[in-house]
Amino acid sequence: MPPTSQQSAAAPEPLARQSAAPLTFRRAVDADIPGLVALVESAYRGDASRAGWTTEADLLEGQRTDPDGVAAVVRAEDGQLLVAERDGEMIACCQLEHRGDHVYFGMFAVRPELQGGGLGKTIIAEAERTARTTWGAREMRMTVIRQREELIAWYERRGYRRTGELSPFPYGDERFGIPQRTDLEFELLVKELG
Repeated sequence: MPPTSQQSAAAPEPLARQSAAPLTFRRAVDADIPGLVALVESAYRGDASRAGWTTEADLLEGQRTDPDGVAAVVRAEDGQLLVAERDGEMIACCQLEHRGDHVYFGMFAVRPELQGGGLGKTIIAEAERTARTTWGAREMRMTVIRQREELIAWYERRGYRRTGELSPFPYGDERFGIPQRTDLEFELLVKELG
């Protein structure tokens, strides 16, 4: 079905802005914490998240993270929160945590209105490069809610493999959200970095 005139007028704006300026990366600092919380929440929870395809709004309500959780990642000695910016504006982020023989990848968020245009591929490639060059990591690991089949398929297209190793969702801890179903679990995904 062709887009309506309103959709046609609105859709090119984010794509034009997405390609207008180069993407830059940097390590997050304390001053970024409020913006990072807002970015992560917008990508995963509530009505705003439905503008993108990474929403968890049908699986979880409540918060995805909070200032204390983001601050812990920003200040971690064994990792960093990588920020992607365009024209000085924060548009994406991801957590990289060095864990001995591998790096854990988490807190990946792209502004919902910019999702679907290839930005995620660029960010995950930079995260993998950073893991190799900063820590000499040979493997990246992440956990994804196993019910997120579309998201897992996206990671598989980036070279991640499902391990079948499951861990329980932290039911009863509202810091991670309010589950809307009783069968949520995380699955470990792994990629060799070469």
